[in-house]
Amino acid sequence: MFNRNFIGIILIVVGILFFRSYQENNLSSQDVAQKPSINLKEENISSENKSKLSKDTFINCIGENKNFSIDFFKTNNLGEKIDKGINHVIVFNPKSAELDFKVNVGLAHNIYAKNDSDKLRQEYVPKLFREIIGDENALLNGKKPIAAINADYIDTDDKPQGLNISRGIEYSGDFKDKRSSFGISGGESSQRQATIGVGRRNRDILNYNLVGGNGRFYTGGKFKDICEALGEFACKTAINRSMAAITDQGYVILLVNDARANSDVEITEVNQELLPDMFDNVLEGIARNNCLGKVQEGILFDGGESPGLFYDNKTYVENFGAIGSVFLIYKK
Repeated sequence: MFNRNFIGIILIVVGILFFRSYQENNLSSQDVAQKPSINLKEENISSENKSKLSKDTFINCIGENKNFSIDFFKTNNLGEKIDKGINHVIVFNPKSAELDFKVNVGLAHNIYAKNDSDKLRQEYVPKLFREIIGDENALLNGKKPIAAINADYIDTDDKPQGLNISRGIEYSGDFKDKRSSFGISGGESSQRQATIGVGRRNRDILNYNLVGGNGRFYTGGKFKDICEALGEFACKTAINRSMAAITDQGYVILLVNDARANSDVEITEVNQELLPDMFDNVLEGIARNNCLGKVQEGILFDGGESPGLFYDNKTYVENFGAIGSVFLIYKK
């Protein structure tokens, strides 16, 4: 009996141990099945990549917004938006029904005024950027501009040098048929387009608002380093710049690069004043990062002591030279 009882007890103990072992193994198997095969910890992602992920996640791509009209931001020389960027940028859609446009020049009288012989008065006076964007001639239907950029060069008689047309009325200089100009056509907003070219365009509607400039560095989508054409001083010394570019989707990029801006600018290797061989990097970066298409046309405006840029009641860039003309943008 003893042997039988002892053997029975042993069998019971072995059974209990086997049952517990089975339960533990089963629970362990379930736990493994519930764990992911790869465990990515946050500390394994660099701060640089976190920043990129954050930007990519929350990016606001202008070109994908059908209702986009106008925006302002600052970038470095790669076209990346940064708070202390040296490039002060205005992007707008010429076809936006919210916008309207005008050109102003430095006049001693009301713009579009005529004399007693019914001829256009053209009595020019030198005006600084703040003056030419803030006088009565800068108003459109009683409204002040929301944005402005300096444009044409000025000659020794205080007259603009290139082709300038304000709402169909011409105020031009000796180089109107020799230098390139930038403009926005007239007509219905949905039909408006931006152009850059030499002399008057082949359709009158394209000659509604034009401002003179010089130094065309994009033509038909092809970039050209215009340092030699500008000359030593304009290329390498007077290196604060104003420019305009048009993309193949019809958007316009206005850009002023100036270390003396009225905003915080931090000079770095990729955030400094531009030489002509760097224009494509910043403009193509802006176009790419904001879904604007590819840059097709590009033109320089007057640089040196002339660059100026204004947006939403703030003058971001202003210098001490007289201005030949300004391109003005209004919100209806």
